[in-house]
Amino acid sequence: MATIERIELRMVDLVPKVKRTDAIQSFVSQETPIVTITDSDGASGTGYSYTIGTGGSSVMRLLVDHLAPRVVGRDAERIEAIWHELEFVTHATTIGAITAIALAAIDTALWDLRARRQGLPLWKLAGGAREKCPLYTTEGGWLHIETEALVEDAVAAKAKGFVGSKVKIGRPHGSEDLARLSAVRKAVGEGYEIMTDANQGFGLDEAIRRAERLRDIDLAWIEEPLAADDIDGHMRLNARSSTPIAVGESLYSIRHFREYMQKGACSVVQVDVGRIGGITPWLKVAHAAEAFDMPVCPHFLMELHVSLVCAVQNGKYVEYIPQLDDLTGRRMTIADGYAHAPEDPGIGIDWDWDAVRGRSVEEFTREIRR
Repeated sequence: MATIERIELRMVDLVPKVKRTDAIQSFVSQETPIVTITDSDGASGTGYSYTIGTGGSSVMRLLVDHLAPRVVGRDAERIEAIWHELEFVTHATTIGAITAIALAAIDTALWDLRARRQGLPLWKLAGGAREKCPLYTTEGGWLHIETEALVEDAVAAKAKGFVGSKVKIGRPHGSEDLARLSAVRKAVGEGYEIMTDANQGFGLDEAIRRAERLRDIDLAWIEEPLAADDIDGHMRLNARSSTPIAVGESLYSIRHFREYMQKGACSVVQVDVGRIGGITPWLKVAHAAEAFDMPVCPHFLMELHVSLVCAVQNGKYVEYIPQLDDLTGRRMTIADGYAHAPEDPGIGIDWDWDAVRGRSVEEFTREIRR
């Protein structure tokens, strides 16, 4: 039995490569906790998660003071037991983003370690449904971008073979959103998906109004139209809207997803490894969604989600937002608009450790040994 001997903790603060704005916020920083777990046989695995600019120091304190010390000495293969123990000892702070982000970094490292020890890529270890999956892009659809540039980006993405483009909505008046999306639809024609994302920016009445106004655009979905914890509102909106409603980016528990699916409050599941607490709960949500005939189109983390979308039968799309270019050597393989699952053992991320160490925040760099 290989036991966990050492855990290395780091945090890298990344600056997004493009300006990212939506209906409620702007992204200026991406704090990235990185956890490397080494077992008594010398094998190691690395996991990570992220914030959108705040809370990284709290995540790291939770890892250093409470979570990582409990993992040292444990059997590295008992991922399910470890995840539930860590969730239980933090029950006073669960359920929420800080705890989920910390759990995700440890859980992903354990899955990376398991896959490496078994000599399998994550997508095969977790199910192996397909070798590649289609991409849609968000990088050219942020809310501050003018209509002409939105159109140019969507046309270019279509030419590259991408399946669709996401455009942020939530301009002061619905007519502005309609004009922007109408211009994109006219340029790309039928058959190219247009996703939209409101980032929780509407109340129920306004969400119903805008969904009706946008109906003829034939959108793939409207993402996070309401506050993420407004299940009743999502039920009412989903019943009124002919456009699918997508949720998941801001849900932190498998039980939250269960309620949304059971109550008909969504049509697309966007479970995010970094927000749900790791690969262990991610797979549970994805399999539950299959039982409801719902597709899984996870939010963000494309370098990790490509393996998980390829692992499950109902994995549909991966969202193209490059995150780790400054910290990795080999990049995610993209050909003709498809993301190809990595074949190397592990989660498939080629960390550039010189870059990681060089950009780590010294205050949060720790090593915990048995």
